[in-house]
Amino acid sequence: MHVLFVHKNFPAQFGHIASYLIKKHGFRCSFVCELPSGVFDGIQRFQYKLTGGATKTVHYCSRTFENCVWHTHGVYETMKAHPEVKPDLVVGHSGFGSTTFLADLYDCPIINYFEYYYHGRNSDLDFRPEIPVKELDLLRSRTRNAMILLDLQTCAAGYSPTQWQKSLFPVEYQPKIDAIFDGIDTNIWHRRSVPRKIGDREIPAGTRIVTYVSRGFESMRGFDVFMKVAKRICDARKDVIFVCVGSDRVCYGGDMQRISDAESYRDHILKQDNYDLSRFIFTGRVEPNQLADIISVGDLHIYLTVPFVLSWSLMNSLACGATVLASDTAPVKEMIRHGENGLLGGFFDVDRLTELALQVLDDPAAYRHLGEAGMHMIQENYSLDKMLPRMLDLYERTLNQHRSR
Repeated sequence: MHVLFVHKNFPAQFGHIASYLIKKHGFRCSFVCELPSGVFDGIQRFQYKLTGGATKTVHYCSRTFENCVWHTHGVYETMKAHPEVKPDLVVGHSGFGSTTFLADLYDCPIINYFEYYYHGRNSDLDFRPEIPVKELDLLRSRTRNAMILLDLQTCAAGYSPTQWQKSLFPVEYQPKIDAIFDGIDTNIWHRRSVPRKIGDREIPAGTRIVTYVSRGFESMRGFDVFMKVAKRICDARKDVIFVCVGSDRVCYGGDMQRISDAESYRDHILKQDNYDLSRFIFTGRVEPNQLADIISVGDLHIYLTVPFVLSWSLMNSLACGATVLASDTAPVKEMIRHGENGLLGGFFDVDRLTELALQVLDDPAAYRHLGEAGMHMIQENYSLDKMLPRMLDLYERTLNQHRSR
């Protein structure tokens, strides 16, 4: 059995399933992406190159589709140049449109990973009323789905990480989509007994540690709200430090288009109040094992997001047994039940979030059972051991249906 995975990055969401198929089931796996060709962990990697992209002369609302076309054409030309590759199944991320033209190259089923379907209203776009939505961005929310709709039409099946994310797609296509999370590697993400250190900095006994993790520091992941809560915690207690893990960049949304007083959104937010930065450790991006250590020494983990794609960081923190305080937004509420395996507060309710945080910091041991419950939930429902067989089942069902046509 030969599976061809498609994504602009490598290994992205497909590294674990590819390794599982090779090592446990003897599959052959190939991968086409923008990174250089070669063989990595038994996966044959092919590089596609973009030879163009949307320019300023392309209508603003059409640029996402234009870029997707360049991606899928690059994938098509690369794989056409390798006729020796004859996959039985193609699996690819729909967000970049990369699999679309492969339907005309291979006589095999395509399974798409459907991460998000854009909406202009009652969505991530307009969730924060203090951030005005530009009219063209509202209109673009429709056209951003153009390639996704083509993939929904072309694919044999698909899957989405959460039930909520699946529910965003048009009702007529939802029967094609299973809800299957990527899976958490509990060999890495588990509670660890490690020294109370962040990098080379030793944390004195009795000092409370609050962690915050995000790919980038930005409004969509509530960095500004987190800092407001942190400021109030600092004012209430002198024994708390904050460890913020992530890159000083904006990965989603248009924060940088709205500010002019700083080179980054983080710096912009830090200018909004008198923060005691000696109590904040900004680590930058760290490797998974180091991040698991950081989460494990924390007394409280804060996760905030507008309604958007589920972050691996939330699931990783739950897997590490952290006491998690999160925003009561979708799809977080699909994973955390208030008072059972974590705590939930309104995204905009700084008073309530601060109150809940201080309750935990007053007596972390009294809330440790929440972390235990979160860790158990991941192990039982969202670990790789649970998710990878479900993905394989989807692959096999799709192949069998194709062969029985």
